[in-house]
Amino acid sequence: MNIYETRRLLDEYLLFHYGADHEVLPWAEGPQSALRFAIRTVTELADFERNPQSALDLGCAVGRSSFELAKHCQKVIGIDFSQSFIDAAKSLITGELAYDRLDEASASTTLVARVPADCPCDGVSFEQGDAMNLREDLGSYNLVHAANLLCRLTDPQRLIERLPELVKPGGQLLLTTPCTWLEDFTPRGHWPQGSTREWLHQVLGEHFELSLEKDLPFLIREHARKYQWSVALGSSWIRKS
Repeated sequence: MNIYETRRLLDEYLLFHYGADHEVLPWAEGPQSALRFAIRTVTELADFERNPQSALDLGCAVGRSSFELAKHCQKVIGIDFSQSFIDAAKSLITGELAYDRLDEASASTTLVARVPADCPCDGVSFEQGDAMNLREDLGSYNLVHAANLLCRLTDPQRLIERLPELVKPGGQLLLTTPCTWLEDFTPRGHWPQGSTREWLHQVLGEHFELSLEKDLPFLIREHARKYQWSVALGSSWIRKS
């Protein structure tokens, strides 16, 4: 079974996207700066002075970044390969969603995910899709956001080749990746030959200009006493005219 369709991973992502700081990390000594990643990939990389009217969120998971983008964009489409993630994101447009946070062994706490009141939902939609094989009529956008997606694709080059069509001239491309290349997801022959950063500059340079590069730590809770702390390479690119 696809791990992205399991209830356990859905609950983990709902906590990752919507959990309050104290619900995710009750330890004062913990890496507080790594919280709210799904928000920070938008707020710390996007330039909203460019007034983007439309946004595409690829690999949107359960949708928190899509709702954050809706504060600034009239139209936002979130796409993810996982149907369970998309179903959860859709349900959050009109209501709240209960989920279980694993605490220890078989002990868990029921929490509730909800979209913050300052995030408008009217212009947000979600659909299941494959980032390597997006529908032909998807169109182009002022802003495309893809957080921690590239190194989870079987062939990331297929998405890279589609990006110039998806981002309007002068539009923004926001990318983050923890550069965790695993054969479980991506065959070794499709890994970057050097560093991920060098590869991105190489494959994007013809159509995009780098405007910002930033390290973005993030924290995934497994249970109350075990966490994954990682640092994603974040970058913002402007589509050349």
